[in-house]
Amino acid sequence: MRAFTVLKGLVCPLDRANVDTDAIIPKQFLKSIHRSGFGPNLFDEWRYLDHGEPGKNNDNRPKNPDFVLNRPRYQNASILLARENFGCGSSREHAPWALDNYGFRAVIAPSFADIFFGNCYKNGLLPIVFPENVVDQLFRETEAQEGYQLLIDLPAQTVTTPGGESFVFDVTEHRKHCLLNGLDEIGLTLAHGDEIRAYEAQYKKQAPWLFQKVS
Repeated sequence: MRAFTVLKGLVCPLDRANVDTDAIIPKQFLKSIHRSGFGPNLFDEWRYLDHGEPGKNNDNRPKNPDFVLNRPRYQNASILLARENFGCGSSREHAPWALDNYGFRAVIAPSFADIFFGNCYKNGLLPIVFPENVVDQLFRETEAQEGYQLLIDLPAQTVTTPGGESFVFDVTEHRKHCLLNGLDEIGLTLAHGDEIRAYEAQYKKQAPWLFQKVS
């Protein structure tokens, strides 16, 4: 998992509430359990004018010119600005995978669905909750200024606008530690590798019969 420390990135405004995980990555793309390759199909049904399928070449597919990800000014955005209840619907981890594969490192919204919120942290994506009035302000500023960027400082837990205004966000110490160090649940476990091996060696001495091969 990639570590997250400080990010200065272009903001893309997705002005829709209740965006569910099937919109983020439609069900037909869930056949793969690999964490890569989902970026081209992020928001597939909104982004393209035809039906997408796994393995289909996206280069020549007709794009929806009105969808925000297809607008030239928002290309290479790494911060997604969204509305309330983002990530509702099914619990698929493919949703944060697709956002990350596309290039987003953070999502800012007034609220998130609980399971999606947790899945973001497990996959190196930072979900930031701000009050609606702050999100409204960020939407206005993003749409008014082309090339609008935010500075996200995870150690300081702040988001700073181009005008120098800073907003503080909450994150638990455990989740902050994991993001700063690029640790998912497997990484957290492996960090205790020496202790695990020492315990196994001691347990093998205490109960050697459990480790005997059965002929």
